[in-house]
Amino acid sequence: MRRPNLLITGTPGVGKTTLGKELASRAGLSYVNVGDLAKEACLCLFFVQVIDELEDRMSEGGVIVDYHGCDFFPERWFHIVFVLRTENSFLYDRLESRGYTGKKLQDNIQCEIFQTLYEEAVLSYKKEIVHQLPSNTPEDLERNLDQIMQWIEQWMKDNN
Repeated sequence: MRRPNLLITGTPGVGKTTLGKELASRAGLSYVNVGDLAKEACLCLFFVQVIDELEDRMSEGGVIVDYHGCDFFPERWFHIVFVLRTENSFLYDRLESRGYTGKKLQDNIQCEIFQTLYEEAVLSYKKEIVHQLPSNTPEDLERNLDQIMQWIEQWMKDNN
């Protein structure tokens, strides 16, 4: 049975990991946090090594990839891309609670203001597979989980 691959991307602090882990649990898909993978595997040349490390898993399908960038992943890997978006007041508090200060904090807030990750996604993938989702509140999280689960179920029906 074929299963879809999903990319969850967005500025640090928007909720990618929370959404990705819960979605993997509910949908029975595997979850990969690319930052953690790189640390665990000591992937120093990062992009090329990450691609090599994930290629077989991605070709099997059923993988949720979580990363704050997307332009180096092969387009063929993903059936759908979700860009999480968070209002600046929420994002500021989340990043500050993680210890972000000064330039690092401001750079990430600006990244969100200017839709940098959304723009990167629509330049890297077919526009019709790229979707923005609000990620401000627990209610947004539940709504996003429900919406993505419906998409996965429909994809499975259409492709198996």
